[in-house]
Formats: sequence, C-alpha cells, structure tokens
Amino acid sequence: MCGIVGFTGKQQAAPILLDGLSKLEYRGYDSAGLAVRDGKALAQVVKAKGRLNNLAEKTDGGKTLKGTCGIGHTRWATHGEPSQVNAHPHVSGNCLRSGSGEVESEVVGVHNGIIENYTELKEKLLKHGYTFYSQTDTEVVIKLVDYYYKKYNLGPIDAIAKTMVRVRGSYALELMFRDYPGEIWVARKDSPMIIGIADGETYVASDVPAILKYTRNVYYIGNLEFAKLTPGEAHFYNLDGDEIEKQTTEIKWDAEAAEKAGFEHFMMKEIHEQPKAVRDTLNSVVKDGRIDFKEMQISDEDLNKYEQIYIVACGSAWHVGMAAQYVLEDLTDIPVRVELASEFRYRKMPLNQKALVIVVSQSGETADTLAALRLAKEKKLATLAIVNVVGSSIAREADHVLYTLAGPEISVATTKAYSAQLAAMYCLAVQFARVREKITEEQYSFYISELLSIPEKMEKVLEDKERIQWFAAKYANAHDVFFVGRGIDYAISLEGSLKLKEISYIHSEAYAAGELKHGTISLIEQGMLVIGVLTQDELYEKTISNMLECKSRGAYLMGLTTYGHYEVEDQVNFAVYVPKVDEHFVGSLAVIPLQLLGYYVSVAKGLDVDKPRNLAKSVTVE
Repeated sequence: MCGIVGFTGKQQAAPILLDGLSKLEYRGYDSAGLAVRDGKALAQVVKAKGRLNNLAEKTDGGKTLKGTCGIGHTRWATHGEPSQVNAHPHVSGNCLRSGSGEVESEVVGVHNGIIENYTELKEKLLKHGYTFYSQTDTEVVIKLVDYYYKKYNLGPIDAIAKTMVRVRGSYALELMFRDYPGEIWVARKDSPMIIGIADGETYVASDVPAILKYTRNVYYIGNLEFAKLTPGEAHFYNLDGDEIEKQTTEIKWDAEAAEKAGFEHFMMKEIHEQPKAVRDTLNSVVKDGRIDFKEMQISDEDLNKYEQIYIVACGSAWHVGMAAQYVLEDLTDIPVRVELASEFRYRKMPLNQKALVIVVSQSGETADTLAALRLAKEKKLATLAIVNVVGSSIAREADHVLYTLAGPEISVATTKAYSAQLAAMYCLAVQFARVREKITEEQYSFYISELLSIPEKMEKVLEDKERIQWFAAKYANAHDVFFVGRGIDYAISLEGSLKLKEISYIHSEAYAAGELKHGTISLIEQGMLVIGVLTQDELYEKTISNMLECKSRGAYLMGLTTYGHYEVEDQVNFAVYVPKVDEHFVGSLAVIPLQLLGYYVSVAKGLDVDKPRNLAKSVTVE
C-alpha cells in the first residue's frame, strides 16, 4: 500500500521521483504528490488527486520543479477521503505561498502506514498551538517531529528518535528539514523501505522497481531504525541515536524483469513466466535428483522432530497453504493447520511447542503475516518463511527461509508468486516424507521427477489459452459464479474464485462440492456458471454428481480436468484439460486456466487488469 520515493544528488529530482512513482503504481493509490528543494530555497509541494498522470501534467513531467533533493508519494486513503488536501506530502506549517507551491515549514514529509494513536497525539499538538488542515494521521506525525525538533533544538536525530518512541503503529517515513538542505531523513517500523546509492546519488523507495534502473545494490533499513541520506551517502541510526553499520544486498533481477516485454498487461506476462518461476524455484533446492535444504539451514533432524505444522498466510498465500495441507498430511502423516494470519495473531489458541510455523508471503512485508511470525517466535516455536524478496522483514526474522525465485511480480493479482510458493511447499512435503520414512526411495525419486516435469507441462497448458479467451468473452457479463471441488481441487477452486472476483468484479465463491446441498444450491439460477475442478480420480465421480445437481437446476457447467477424462464432455457444457502429473501436484497445472479465465473476463469488460479497484499489491497495514 502507498508508494514512497526519494532522491538527493546532482540531477533534477522531480522527473526521477515521477519515474519512481510510476514503477509503484501497482501498489494501489488514489492521489499523488511531490516535494522538492533547491538548495536553501523553500520546499515546493505539488499534489493531485487521481492518477499519477495528473501530477505529471501539473509539473510538466517534473520540469517545473527545480531542485536536486525531493520526496514523492502515492497515497492509499486510510484516514481521510481521497483528496488533494489529504494527499502527501504534508507539512508542519499551514500556509502555502499563493500560486507558487512553496511551503513556509520546518518539516515536510510523506508516510506509508497507520499511526494508531494519532488522535491522542493530535490532541497533544492542539494544546501546543498546532492547527491541522487535513484529516490524515500523516499530518499529525509530521507536526510531532516538528514539535520535538523545536522543543529540544538538538537536530533531526533527536527529533526523529523521540517521535519514533512516541508513535504507535506502522510507518515508513521520509522527511526534509528546512535547515538541512540536500538531506532526506527516513525512519521505519513494520513498513517496507529500501535505500540505494550509485554515482554519488542516493535513492529511497518502498519497493525495488522504483530504483532498479539506477542501482541494484540496496540497503534494507531495519525495524525501528532511521537514517540520514545525503548525495552518495547513507548513515543509519538506532533509537538511541547511535550510528550503526549496514551492508548492501544485491538485487539479482534486472530492470527488464519489471517491464511488460510486449505483453498488454503485467498479469499476462506473469502468467507466462510461471514455468520459469517454478523451474527456478525447484532448481534452487533440487540438486542431483535430491532435495537439499542446506541453504535454509534446516537439517533432516529438524524435519524429523516436528509434531505439528501451522501454515500462516493471507490471501492467495493462504490458498497455497490450503493446497499444501492436503499434500503434507497425505505424504507425511503430520497434522497440519492452515491459519489466516489476521486470525492467528489474535486467537488465544493452544500451540504445540514441537510445531513448525510456516509463514508464506510474496513481499515478505505483509503486516498480519509478519505479526503472526513474531507471535510464533515469542511463543518459542520454530519458524520457516517462504518469501520472494531477499532481505524482507519476514525473511530476516524467521529462523529458516525458503526463497521462491519468481522475480518481481507487478500485477496486483498474483500468479507466478503463487505457483512458486506452491512448488516450494511441494518440496517441503516430499522431503518431510523421505526424512520421516513415509515414502520409499523409489517413491522419493518418482515425486522429484514429477516435480521437475511441472514447468514443461505448464507451458503446454498455456498453449491452449485461446479456448479460455473465447469462453471468457461469453461469460464476461455474469453476475455470480460458483467454483466447486473436493480435496486439493477445493483448494484450487479458492484461488480460481479469488482471481475472477478481484480483477473482474464478478461475485464468485468457492465451495467444497459436498457442501452445495447444505444451503448453497438454493442460489442456483438459470444460466449461472458453475466451474468444477476435477483432477482427483477418487473424488471425480462425486464432484461430477454435485455439478449435475446444479445443471438440473439450470446451471451452465465448466469442467476442468486432466487429459484422459474425455467423458466429461458428455456431462458439462465446456471442458478444459491439463496434462497429467502426480495428483499431489496437479494444482500447479489446474490453476492456470482459472488465472486465464479471470484475466480474459477482466479484459473483455475493459477493466484495469493490473490495478483493480480498492486493492493493493502488498498489504503492509492492518
């Protein structure tokens, strides 16, 4: 949520800031703004409601804002409606010089996150003579910095440290002080922020794509740390104001990986990148025909001692956990519970002290998942993270990390990150099974060969996408869609339903097929689309039977099954096939037609596929 950029160096800042914000549009936003300083001159602040293009037009692509030091922001409204006044940057003063955009203010800043005690802080500041022009929590924290800056007169380090101690909530904060031209000050708690340095210039952003064209070596500022950024330098401090040393991390993927590469939308590009994402993830742990977790620093002895597994995640990552639950329990005989991170962190449930908690997050910054990880560590449980971003908060704080190698995922609707996470879970399940002697060496080799066959079979599924496109155009005006399945097919139905609803705005629900008769079937009407996932041979006939009950009440049936089940065409109205693979892993293939269906329906409706309304790529606040 929200995008943050900053730059200080030799070049004109505003065009660089606009370019960086354009790379963060996928995070979701409703307004945007810039603040730029030219030496000792006053900061110029320009804001615009709506798309980033509105801000670019106001500033002629940034050309009208002179200065080599600046900060920028795309806002996702939390406190206060979307408006130009509530847009960032915010200032510690209250007046703009007429027509110029110049601000008579000690402190100018932008913020990503939520200040939980902003009402209490606002009342304090009102008593000290401050007035407020916006409805935001961000204006409150900027004025709190100003308050401490003026009260103690000890400079930015002391003012920022005192603010960080006083504020409750989450934040990635960028500040410029009138008395310190050319400097940007940043602070962080639970919201992502990275810093890059190249050629005597310094960049800051909330995510890698914003600065990737300038540098691939970045600093990850830690939780409850802050920093002073000057051209070509970054100095980091802890809450005591003591300077601390940091090492850079190299971003392995290049700028081209974050571009569309000829595809109309990032989502379609990322759907087509799934074979590579899965292949790279598998190859990172499968060595010479065996699964090797040495880089995770988790031993066979560790895998053998766990009595319980908790999988904790949000959204599509939770759906990964749902699918993995069936695979893990069947192959390993370990009881598995899949928990929504937003529920796990607040439930007072008994936890098995010999359990492994697996947290799953693409960004490694998901607020609820990070909080759940910290709760597990507080309870002294072993933790393992499956994440896609090296150096992210979850990656740094978990006991063990299994990285997915999906590369940057820009579209809000996840595809390749989901598939890479699923592949990582398969590897865990197979290795658990071998270590615990639940499978033979022959079965172990077979499962690994089946895993390694998935990328090529995914490519075969993608070759048949035109049929999905035709079908999607036919049902683009649907009002309600049901997805049904049993076992792993139910888990895949959950993800298929989410893909459709989040980018096409069609109401869709996924049900365990056996539950249809327990109320849901009363909603079936003439022409309603029911999509059945039918990849598990033992459950095939039962699910078909449930679907036919819907058909007899007027439903139109789509069946998704594996090659060989051609008799399905006598029972459904439209059939889609995927190659055969071991049934534990077939979800990796079955999900692709459902991703394509959601994509093509959205395109047929003329919607913004990559940036659906009301959604953000990374949910870094509650």
